[in-house]
Amino acid sequence: MRSALEIFLRIEQSHQSMVGGALVPIDGDAEARERWLYEQAPFGLLAHDGGADPRFVYANLTALRWFEYAWDDLIGRPSRQSAGPEEQAERDRLLAEAARRGWSDGYRGVRVSRTGRRFRIEDVLMWNLIDDAGGRCGQAAMIRTCRPATDDPSG
Repeated sequence: MRSALEIFLRIEQSHQSMVGGALVPIDGDAEARERWLYEQAPFGLLAHDGGADPRFVYANLTALRWFEYAWDDLIGRPSRQSAGPEEQAERDRLLAEAARRGWSDGYRGVRVSRTGRRFRIEDVLMWNLIDDAGGRCGQAAMIRTCRPATDDPSG
């Protein structure tokens, strides 16, 4: 398994390639940038591998709090488990669009925490993770907004 720093570098480099612009708004060495993303980013960030049933390989503290997991409990878990059954079709469309285009922006949907609490994620940016040979090896998602879910589908 790759280290969190190696995964961060893959996420950062792929963001630059697929989306453009810097993922982390600070200068410094890779460790400082990774620490900022993990500890201080004002958005949630998750990444999963490129397997047939993708599994989480990275989550920052913001995402871990929203999903109510510890690192060791989330990493390795199938990413499909982050959404309830009624959200799987929309989630699958997001993953397919990002895979096809290289990235997708503006997604919103409902997710489920470890304790079963439902919450809405909005303004989500997803991009493909690219390996050293230029092939797709997973995807990362930046969740810019998170709020409690409501029964009202409009919001």
